[in-house]
Amino acid sequence: MRRLAAAVTLAVLAWPAGAGAQQWEPDVAGAWKWAAAREGSVSFAVRTPQRLYGRGLDRQVPAASVLKAMLMVAYLRQTGELGARDRALLRPMITRSDNLTATRIRDLVGNGALVRLARRAGMTRFAVAPIWGLSLITARDQSRFFLHLERLLPARHRAYALRLLRSIVPSQRWGMAQVIPEGWRLHFKGGWGSGTGAVDHQVGLLRRGDHRISIAVLTTGSPSHAYGKATLEGVSRRLLAGLAVIGIAGPSEGALAGAP
Repeated sequence: MRRLAAAVTLAVLAWPAGAGAQQWEPDVAGAWKWAAAREGSVSFAVRTPQRLYGRGLDRQVPAASVLKAMLMVAYLRQTGELGARDRALLRPMITRSDNLTATRIRDLVGNGALVRLARRAGMTRFAVAPIWGLSLITARDQSRFFLHLERLLPARHRAYALRLLRSIVPSQRWGMAQVIPEGWRLHFKGGWGSGTGAVDHQVGLLRRGDHRISIAVLTTGSPSHAYGKATLEGVSRRLLAGLAVIGIAGPSEGALAGAP
């Protein structure tokens, strides 16, 4: 029975768009309705290779530690063979969100490398700041960056970087990490500023075979960090509902649903 169920799931995922298969789309309306009843402000994006869905897509917010994913990619794009020193900087920055190593990496790559990476990724509203955590991001730009993360990473470092983004310490695996659809792998980074709820974000890449989906949920003005984490989980749960068992819709390149 288990093998039969797996075969059915794979068949549906592989079924061509428009050929009659039931196709998955994120529940943007449900997520937005739920988020609107929460304190604070929320914006989010879900992106497949063909479509973009979301609300508040171009709302700029301070990046906090979400920027560390960009710092990692910018660093790896400048690095040849990884040595012990490189790993000693990258691993704590990503897996436990260490700020000291993030500052060291920013000083090594420079703000110009972040700007060039943003341009390469197709970001349109990214703005770097002298204090790296105050750099401005949007849900649209971050979902684009994470969807194309594998292409932006040098091939020699791709597996290592993806492994780091799957190895976030248990104490930081809240929000969307609690609602990963069955059969998918999540590579993600969170950001929570000083832990007051002023900023709570998560951005991630979901992978299953050849399928790729990115998700960005950005929140500001929560009354506490715990409240912000609950908002991230609730929004992500609604956006990703049903993804484990049905295929991905994609009728047209660049189509936009749910734009503000």
